Parts: sequence; structure tokens; C-alpha cells
Amino acid sequence: MKDDKRPAAGQTPQPPGSLPNRILGSLRDALNAASRDDRTGEMSLGNRAEPASSNAAPEAQKAAPPAAAAGAAGRPLEGQAAAPQPAAGEVKGPTREPKQVEVADPTTQLKRGATPTVKPAVPIALDAKTQAVRGKPKVLRNNFLADPVVGWLVVVGGPGLGSFRPIFEGNNAVGRSKDQRIPIDFGDTTISSEEQAYIRYDSADRAFLFVPNLSKTNIVAINDKKPTGAVKLELMDVITMGRTQLAFVPFCGEEFDWSELSDLKE
Repeated sequence: MKDDKRPAAGQTPQPPGSLPNRILGSLRDALNAASRDDRTGEMSLGNRAEPASSNAAPEAQKAAPPAAAAGAAGRPLEGQAAAPQPAAGEVKGPTREPKQVEVADPTTQLKRGATPTVKPAVPIALDAKTQAVRGKPKVLRNNFLADPVVGWLVVVGGPGLGSFRPIFEGNNAVGRSKDQRIPIDFGDTTISSEEQAYIRYDSADRAFLFVPNLSKTNIVAINDKKPTGAVKLELMDVITMGRTQLAFVPFCGEEFDWSELSDLKE
């Protein structure tokens, strides 16, 4: 069995060198050596060689590397018989399993250009488009949306500094409760909850009157004077209630009143 390691007749021993050259020398020589019936003890069976003994199998595997055998499977070389065609129904060559391609989740794409319009699920009523005014504008003066404002009380001292409360036409009760027509609800507990005083405006004489409620314990003052009856209010009079000071700012008066708009209705 030592003859398996000696070179075949007519073949010169390979000089020591790199590992591929030391095994075969070239791909063609390796295929010829694997298919030739010589003194190596292999028996030729058609186009493939089968070792005569179990000891020759490792040497045959060394003589023909897998890459060389796989590369020569398609065509015969010189001195090698043609490979038989596979019979009907026989699979030629190794069976390859279909490659499974994993489909990854689609990534979020960046939208370039105009943003698409998204229709809401519930229709939303949009405001009408702004129209240009041509010629003399027609102003409608119908019924008031709310009680018309005739003046204001502006907080100039105490809790709620800088805030204001509107004064309406007719009789206005002033107190700490939110139910009052003029609520001074900024946290001053020295003001009575209801009807600490009254402010009245009459469009007939276009005048403002301040009427204190003498039944209340706390005393109110106007410009440091403590009235005991109705007092006519003037621009920037200061009303003191508890720890709060209110400046009076009229809107209606001798120069204007809401009743004048009745002559301007169209």
C-alpha cells in the first residue's frame, strides 16, 4: 500500500513549494490523475474511479480537492470518458434548496414635495372666504349680541390689579359673587358677596349713578368720601370697596349713547 504515495509512471515528483502546488500542481493534472487507471490500485468504473481498498480512499480525497472536482463536473478532460446523461426522472447534480428571501418590514419613507391633503372623518364646516369690500360698506345694526357695554371698572389697587369689569345699561349689582352683574371676584373677602353697591346708567339722561347699599356692614367710598345716597360718577373716579380700588371709565355719556344707532340702521 506504500506504492499509493509514489508518483505515477512518467510523472516527475513535485518540488516542495506552496500547499496547492505540492498537492496537484494544476487543476488539469489533478483531474487526469483522478481518472487514470494506473498502479495506484484504483479500478476504473465508467467515468468515476472507485478505490480498491479502504486505505486508498483518504489518498484519493487528498489527490482531488472538492473545489477541483466540482469545477470539472461539467465537461470531460483529455483521456476521460464523457459522463452518462441522467435518466428520466433522475436529478442531475446536487439538489439545491430554493433560497428563502426574508422580506423586511418596509421602512418609513420621507415625503418630498407638497403635503397630501388628509380628509377628516367628520366634515368640518369651514368659514366663508374673506370678501373684498367694494364701494360704501353696508353695516348691519340689528339686535345686540349681548347687553351693550356702557363703561368699565378697572382694578387699580388690591387683588386683581390690572383687571377690569364691564358696566351695562340699567341697574348693575356689585359684589364678590360670580352671580353679580359686576362681579369683583378677585379674592377680596372684605367685599360683600351680594349687592355691596349699585351702579346705574340711564340712556334717557345719559348719566351714571353710584348707589351704596347702606344695609351692608362694610362702608364704601368714592374719592375718599363716604356717600350715604346716590352719587353721580365722573371719569376716573376711584371707588373703594374693602381693600380693592376701582377706577370708573365711561363709554356712553353726553357725546354718545347706543340709542343713537337707531337712526343709522340700514
